[in-house]
Amino acid sequence: MLARTVSASLLGVEGLPVRVEVDVAFGLPGMTIVGLAGSAVQEARERVRSALRNSGFELPARRITVNLAPADLPKEGTGYDLAIAVGILAASGQLPSVPLRLDEVALLGELALDGGLQPVPGAMALVAAAREAGIPSAMVPLANEAEAASVAGVAVFAARSLGDVVAHLSAVRPLEPAVRTPLPEARVAADAPDLSEVIGQQLARRALEIAIAGRHSLALSGPPGIGKTLLLRAAAGLLPPLDDAEAIEVSRIYSVAGLTDRRAPLIRQRPFRAPHHTVSTQALVGGGPRIRPGEASLAHRGVLFLDETLHFRADALDALRQPLESGQVTIARVDGVLTMPARFMLFAAFNPCPCGWLGTVARTCACEPSTARRYASRLSGPLRDRLDLLVLMQEPASIDGAHDGVEPSAVVRGRIAAAWRRQLDRQGSPNAELSAARIGPGTGFGSELVSMLAQRGRRFALSPRRLHRAARLARTIADLDRRDLVTELDLDESLRYRPEAAA
Repeated sequence: MLARTVSASLLGVEGLPVRVEVDVAFGLPGMTIVGLAGSAVQEARERVRSALRNSGFELPARRITVNLAPADLPKEGTGYDLAIAVGILAASGQLPSVPLRLDEVALLGELALDGGLQPVPGAMALVAAAREAGIPSAMVPLANEAEAASVAGVAVFAARSLGDVVAHLSAVRPLEPAVRTPLPEARVAADAPDLSEVIGQQLARRALEIAIAGRHSLALSGPPGIGKTLLLRAAAGLLPPLDDAEAIEVSRIYSVAGLTDRRAPLIRQRPFRAPHHTVSTQALVGGGPRIRPGEASLAHRGVLFLDETLHFRADALDALRQPLESGQVTIARVDGVLTMPARFMLFAAFNPCPCGWLGTVARTCACEPSTARRYASRLSGPLRDRLDLLVLMQEPASIDGAHDGVEPSAVVRGRIAAAWRRQLDRQGSPNAELSAARIGPGTGFGSELVSMLAQRGRRFALSPRRLHRAARLARTIADLDRRDLVTELDLDESLRYRPEAAA
C-alpha cells in the first residue's frame, strides 16, 4: 500500500517542500530510504522503528520503501522523521480514518526513541515553504511552536509526541491551533557602550554617525587604546530597530542557523556581529558540506564588525567584496548555486602597523617600512575601494575636559532615526543602496552639483565606484542636516573620508 505525506527541507536560508512517499509491500523485511538522503536521514530508520514501537504501534514486517521527492534535492537533517513515521502508519493501515488529507498538513520534527518530538532548526523557513506550496497547516514539535507560529497564513499545531500527532490527525484528540507570535517591542541594545564614554575623537564620531545614518561601511585606523573598538561597539546602541518585514527576514536567517530563542523567536534589534579574527572563510560568508549562513548573512540588515581587521585571513576578507557590492552571498557547488542575503554595514578597526604606533607623536614606530607596507596591504585594494569612510585616528592631546560637551548616544540616535525616515520617505531605501542612475534632481543632486562631482572625480582620479560612493555619502550628510538638496560642502566632506585621502 502506498501513502503520501509532506515535509520540508532547508536550502540555505529558504525552505522547500518535500513529498514523502511510503510504500509497504510484501518482501524481505527492511526499510530503504531513497532520494539523495544524507547520513542523518538514513539514521531515521532506527529512530522511526523505536519511536513506533514505544508509541504503541508496529513496524510492519514487510519491505518498506521511503522516497523523498524531488529526488535530485539533497536531503539533510532529522526533520523528516515525523513525516516518514506517519506515512508508514498510513501505508500499513495503522492510522485510523483521517478526516483530512495527509498532503494538506506539513509534518516537521525529529523523533526521539520514546516517540517524543524534538525541535528542528529553521522551523520558520520550513513552515513558510509549506505556505508557499499551498499547504494550509503544519504540525511541529512543541519546542518549535512560537517560531513556527510567527509565519502568517498557516494553521500551526504543536505536539509533544507521535501519539499526539496521530490522535490529532484522526480527530480523536484534536490540538488547538497555535496563537500567532507577535513582534516584540523595539529596544535599544542594553550592553552597548555609550558615546559619552569615548574620549575626544570628534572626526571619528562624525564618521560613525554618517555611516549608520546612511548604512555605509566604515573603517577606523589608529594606535592601540585610543577608542577604535569602543567607538564602533557603541554603534549597537545607535541602530534604529528593524521594521516588521526586516524582523521576519532576519529572524528566519537566525532560525535556520539555530540561533533563535525559541521562547521569543522574532528579532527586533538589528544584528551586531563581531567574529574573532581566527574565523574561517566559510564561517564568515557561509558554506560547508551542509550550507548554512555565515557571519555575513547573520549580520544582514545590521553591522558586521571586524576588530583587528588586518589579522583576519586575506581570503576571508576578500570574500566580503561580493556581498558589500550586491548585498548577497553566492555559493557555487557542483550540484547548483545558492544565494543568501548579506546586506550589512561593514565596520573595521585596525592598527596602522604591527606595533601600532606608525605616524604617532607619543611613541616611535619600531616597524621596518617594508613590514608596515606589507601589513597595510592585507586590506586589499578592491576591498579598500568598497569602504565608504576611512578615518585615521590620533591620540587626544589631553584627556582634561575631553568629555565636556560630548553628546550621549541617545541624542545621536535621534538624529540617525530622523535621517533614516527621510531616506525611506524619499526613495524607499537607504542611501547606501542608491543606484548611480538615481543620482539626480529626484534625490537632491542639482545639475551644477553633478558637474562638480565629475570635476572632483577627474581632480582626484577617482574610480566610478568611488565617485558613486562619495555621492551617496554626501546625500547622507545632507539628510543628517535635514536638507533636501545636497550642497558642495556635503560633497567636499564626503570626499574627506575616502580611503585615498586617509592614506
